[in-house]
Amino acid sequence: MFAQDKLDLILRRHEEIADRLSAGPDAASFVALSRELASLDDVVAKIKTYRATLAEIDGLGEMLADPAIDPDMREFVDGELKVAQDALTRAEHELKLALLPKDSADEKGVILEVRAGTGGDEAALFAGDLFRAYQRYAAVKGWSVEILSASEGALGGYKEIVAEIAGRGVYAKLKFESGVHRVQRVPATETQGRIHTSAATVAVLPQAEDVDVAIDDKDLSIETMRSGGAGGQHVNKTESAIRITHIPSGIVVMMQEERSQHRNKAKAMEVLRSRLYDAERQRLDSARAADRKAQVGSGDRSERIRTYNFPQGRVTDHRINLTLYKLDRVMEGEMDEIFDALTTDHQAKLLAQSES
Repeated sequence: MFAQDKLDLILRRHEEIADRLSAGPDAASFVALSRELASLDDVVAKIKTYRATLAEIDGLGEMLADPAIDPDMREFVDGELKVAQDALTRAEHELKLALLPKDSADEKGVILEVRAGTGGDEAALFAGDLFRAYQRYAAVKGWSVEILSASEGALGGYKEIVAEIAGRGVYAKLKFESGVHRVQRVPATETQGRIHTSAATVAVLPQAEDVDVAIDDKDLSIETMRSGGAGGQHVNKTESAIRITHIPSGIVVMMQEERSQHRNKAKAMEVLRSRLYDAERQRLDSARAADRKAQVGSGDRSERIRTYNFPQGRVTDHRINLTLYKLDRVMEGEMDEIFDALTTDHQAKLLAQSES
């Protein structure tokens, strides 16, 4: 069922990383190796369980093949074999899941954006309720929540609220929340007791880590020249000024403040690195904005992924046809049942693709 050489490779890599960590690598390598080791821990445990179960089945089979085995022992071993075969089925399934390609963003924190959709003041009130539900869920998980910006509604709630949620595995849990959330309830402002339908949009974006700007020397054009302007007699006698052009981006930096060419070059490279870093951040922000637009749609009630029906105490996720009659607890942050069901559905689809 599994390519044993692939499983052997994973086990060897896990052992190699553990050995390198024990040897005390430098700080940067330690962080990278620790992350890789943590990412392999689960699949290694599943491999060992799978192989141990296979070995147990082989051992039981050998016992049953012994013609000298007495009837009582044979009956006992038969029972143990059935238990082991059931365990193997579970171990195979769990190993399949562990070997599925990982989303590289799963371990990241997120930028959570909740906005009022159609429905006016009631939509803003619901956006506030929804955001607070996520806050409560984050508190249970031990994640930190920092509000980055917020625009309050006229009667409370939020027209828009953006927050950073930091912690391990945040994106893995919240990534299926992006889309339109529809609410059906009697607004506090409704005097006739009529049920209104409104909506809020949610976008969940993985946090982009700081960009490490790697500058290749071949991408640089470096010119030296005599400094101009004020600077004194010494400055004008030497070619201490530096102009660096980063060819791929077209960014040009000139530095002539220092008498030393070496120091001017160092400062110019520092400025160039900062400008490239800023340009990359802006690019990531633009990509995030495009991603957000794709995620939330127009905010219309008909584009819903989930419906919160308060009169019936019901929450329904339309993507997986899951309905729970415990809306009050969901709004208090008890969301794991929904998130786990969405994750299981996603894994089932990935398994089906890998086996097709």
